[in-house]
Amino acid sequence: MTDANLYLIQASFDSTATILTELNALYAPQDSVVLMGDAVLHQQHPLCAQLDKIYVLENDAEILNGHLAENVQPINYAAFATLCLAHQRCISLK
Repeated sequence: MTDANLYLIQASFDSTATILTELNALYAPQDSVVLMGDAVLHQQHPLCAQLDKIYVLENDAEILNGHLAENVQPINYAAFATLCLAHQRCISLK
């Protein structure tokens, strides 16, 4: 288990930009981010483009029609569970 945080971005489309601004103040280089639901539509946000450990669930990635940003990694539910267990804190931002 790592000391890094896992941020789960589960905001509505309209709220995601505000949440990403909030995340920018909290994020540290060792942290990971998962965009979920409508938040995946903000994968091109300038903050997201800077992140090394950013993920989307495969099911949520379907709404992107194959236009996944280069640094965003699609994961299945098993990998998502493993990612959650690898972090001491999972923080949901809605």
